[in-house]
Amino acid sequence: MCDITLYDICPQAKRQGIPDTVVTGITDSTLNMQKGNIFVCIKGARFDGHSAAEDMITRGAAVIIAEHDTKAQRQIIVPDSRLALAQLSSRFYGEPEKRLKMLAVTGTNGKTTTVAMVKHILEFAGEKTGSIGTAGIDVFGKVYRSEKGIPTTPPAPVLFERLKETADNGAGYVIMEASSQALAQHRIGDIVFEAAAFTNLTQDHLDYHGDMESYFAAKSMLFSQTKTGVICTDDDYGKRLAGSLSCKVITAGFDKDNDISAQFIDCGADGSRFVLCSALTKRAFTVKLPQIGRYNIQNALCAVGLCAAVGIDEGISAKALESFTGADGRLTVLYSGDFTVLNDYAHTDDALDKMLAAVKEVTKGRLITVFGSAGDRDSKKRPLMGAAAQRHSDYMILTSDNPAHENAEDIIAQIASGISGDSVYETEPDREKAITRALSLAKKGDVVVLAGKGSEDYQIVGDEHIPFSEREIVARLTGQ
Repeated sequence: MCDITLYDICPQAKRQGIPDTVVTGITDSTLNMQKGNIFVCIKGARFDGHSAAEDMITRGAAVIIAEHDTKAQRQIIVPDSRLALAQLSSRFYGEPEKRLKMLAVTGTNGKTTTVAMVKHILEFAGEKTGSIGTAGIDVFGKVYRSEKGIPTTPPAPVLFERLKETADNGAGYVIMEASSQALAQHRIGDIVFEAAAFTNLTQDHLDYHGDMESYFAAKSMLFSQTKTGVICTDDDYGKRLAGSLSCKVITAGFDKDNDISAQFIDCGADGSRFVLCSALTKRAFTVKLPQIGRYNIQNALCAVGLCAAVGIDEGISAKALESFTGADGRLTVLYSGDFTVLNDYAHTDDALDKMLAAVKEVTKGRLITVFGSAGDRDSKKRPLMGAAAQRHSDYMILTSDNPAHENAEDIIAQIASGISGDSVYETEPDREKAITRALSLAKKGDVVVLAGKGSEDYQIVGDEHIPFSEREIVARLTGQ
């Protein structure tokens, strides 16, 4: 990579007479700041980077980007420092997004699975594809597993560095998850997406957004920089969104009037069968999807719509879906013997409801569910999660799930407030002990679902990320 100077990526510095210099990186982290970095001041929930501006200059920052006067030398004032962070990161890495066909998925549930489906279809069609999301970052040559503390949509400097690596490795496409927080914080900058999908919207992240309308508005932001929106209209918010967009719209869902729909649906223990109907090309295809549950069919319809938007024939998509093995941590089988143990990332009431309904439909014995709710997050959803789990479970064990700075027992009590009766559940704050207890209760034909963590291999307690692998725990308990 050739030396990149301040004037190359920040013309405003030249206009302000700030000396040109070689830029070594872009950061908003005081811990990661190195000499020659552009330091961008971000006001966060617990720390305001503006307070460190003068110290960053002392440590060798090339320039300070801020939203107000910090009294530091070599500062540039901008209206939105988060957007500036993304724009500068893009320029520093040579605007890699312009060398790629960018696709995105947003929504409360289904993002990771839909991303994995799109990647599988594109690769089945012979396209070289990278992906970014909860499960990690695949730069078409190397996979970066989800790092501790790295969100679904990574910080802008990480995002654009990985996009450059993906483009440099010869990929033509990137499919990524776009979270509501990332959109509200402008982490994706000015990326123009060839197509983006909206899966659904249910209660989550209200600790950040405040209310559902603000949450919906954040999700909707994605489509202001998208050429084609693929919208699941089975969701009421999806219907609203589809009718409000100025970009091209492809609708998807169970209703036969959608552009992409599923008809003659048959869900069983070995997967889901349906007829994929395309009003776009006036054709229909029989699909045998290995995943169970109607919600996975909805994810598949969004994936087909995204691929159709970039010219992938629906017949190819239908054929590709039959060999889709699923996304890690989404109804993943951890043990199969007299009883079965599954783990899944479901961590909202809607996700729990849909996932457990699908599992219950194919369970011969009892359905035992182990779950909790994350700390420092939307607490209003906790009793709703308890009620959702009770609708489908024969027995529940309430436990911890990344309690962070909250007391795990307090979180469990809030979940329990949504459950009717006390004979259908027990509590065990230690998640490993809760899993051990669930497996000791399981008998022939039963299914144990460990919900909430999916592919995560840690527990967040306070500020610590403590190693914790459900896969390893189950393997040890079952002698695998």
